[in-house]
Amino acid sequence: MTRLEDTDGPSPATLNEGAAAYARRLEADPDDLEALHGLALAALNRKDALRAVELLERAARVAPENPVTQHHLGRALDALGDRAAAVAAHALAVRAAPESYLFRLYLGASLERSGASDAAVLQYARTLQDAQAQDEWTNAANTPAALRPLVERAVLAVRSGRKAAFARLLAPLYEAHGRRALARVETCVRGYLREAAMESPDPRQQPTFLYFPGLPACAYFERSLFPWIDALEAETGAIRAELMRLLPSASGRERVFTSDELERAHLRNAQSAPSWDGYYFYRHGERRADNCTACPDTSRALDSLPLSRVRAHGPECLFSLLSAGTHLLPHRGVTNTRLVGHLPLVVPEDCALNVGGEVHPWQEGRVVVFDDTYEHEAWNRSRELRVVLIFDLWNPHLTEVERAAIAELVPAIGDFRQALAAA
Repeated sequence: MTRLEDTDGPSPATLNEGAAAYARRLEADPDDLEALHGLALAALNRKDALRAVELLERAARVAPENPVTQHHLGRALDALGDRAAAVAAHALAVRAAPESYLFRLYLGASLERSGASDAAVLQYARTLQDAQAQDEWTNAANTPAALRPLVERAVLAVRSGRKAAFARLLAPLYEAHGRRALARVETCVRGYLREAAMESPDPRQQPTFLYFPGLPACAYFERSLFPWIDALEAETGAIRAELMRLLPSASGRERVFTSDELERAHLRNAQSAPSWDGYYFYRHGERRADNCTACPDTSRALDSLPLSRVRAHGPECLFSLLSAGTHLLPHRGVTNTRLVGHLPLVVPEDCALNVGGEVHPWQEGRVVVFDDTYEHEAWNRSRELRVVLIFDLWNPHLTEVERAAIAELVPAIGDFRQALAAA
């Protein structure tokens, strides 16, 4: 049996040939759902939308939860020009069969025709995401010919809609600072939308989420770029003392990887169960008030730094506890707009950081700053606990205006992703 997902119904010739048979079946059984569908599609093929709606409304009374009925009813109502009713029918089809990216495609098109552009972009983006996750609709060869115009429209609508949303978001910055000040941001957005190829000058640098062009690429950053380093290092004793007061208690301590599955994927330990925990001062940008209160010197020192503050995303600041024998496996960070700083506090022998193939043994009280979009790993091959203070920083090569733009763009992208998952 041909899948609806492949062709969206029988061909016009098949419909015309089967209309008489469907009519006879309907005479014998007025509630024959397949016959009602077939005759409705034949009517749509004849451009008789009124008759199609009549038949499909009968089908909906027979089986109100049937997603195929609602999908075809939405198409017929669209052809009739009843936009609100069409959107409602397509939405019912999607609710009944949320896994059907075909139904979502038509819902997006119906929303767009009704003038609900933002809602249309959301449904288009979800349908493309779901289809492409199944290796469909990625190119002309794996997109049914009858659907290509709609799929192509969806791609363009998502791209233009997201671009327009970003432009609205950044409009106050454009007005205050001019387009020239945001030229690199514009290129970054074009890369994110895949309108332009983005390539780092160092192939080792590969952000998993957002690449910002025009920033020098290096695994580790020179101390001279950070005028606050000496002052932070001078606080090492006070910060370590606060750490030592926390360590005997598990209160305020959290797993860095929040599930057993993630820990199994990212941690190894030949001696015992691997463990990477943290006393967080900020997590995903949210301040952990209890730990900040318990460690006032550490909290004050952190808040004096140019932390990468991005709503719901950053900074991440914590006492990072890597247990004896634990190896954090190679992985990459999300964006080169952010760097990661370490102030080592408790460092036994044979503990090191490897960024982009460059190994750096931590030294207590000596700050190191690196770009975590390079593949990196860390290990504690000793039999004791290793602790460093970790903090997220803005890349120093960003201007203040560019930082402000990123602080607007990244949460907006995150909000869209959440809406996409809930669509």
